[in-house]
Amino acid sequence: MRLSNFKYLLLPCLIVIFASSLAGGAEGITTISKDQLKEKLMKGDVVIVDVRAPRDWDSSQWKIQGAQRQSPSDTSAWMGKYPKDKTIVLYCA
Repeated sequence: MRLSNFKYLLLPCLIVIFASSLAGGAEGITTISKDQLKEKLMKGDVVIVDVRAPRDWDSSQWKIQGAQRQSPSDTSAWMGKYPKDKTIVLYCA
């Protein structure tokens, strides 16, 4: 991925993280490494939500298996449908 494309993907990701922290309180938001994510995926105690734009999701050759695509601008509509006993992981790139 070229650096200029990365910059355009980074900004929406930061916006989603910031908006999520305002909506749900920052105390419950943490970052994890890809190795930590792999471990959680193996245990099955995680829900992966891809919040990329639809065109980015559709055209991407890299997706996390089992991830569900949701709109980052409409978190209040979909956030409640996920189980509260699972870790919810949002990612955008």
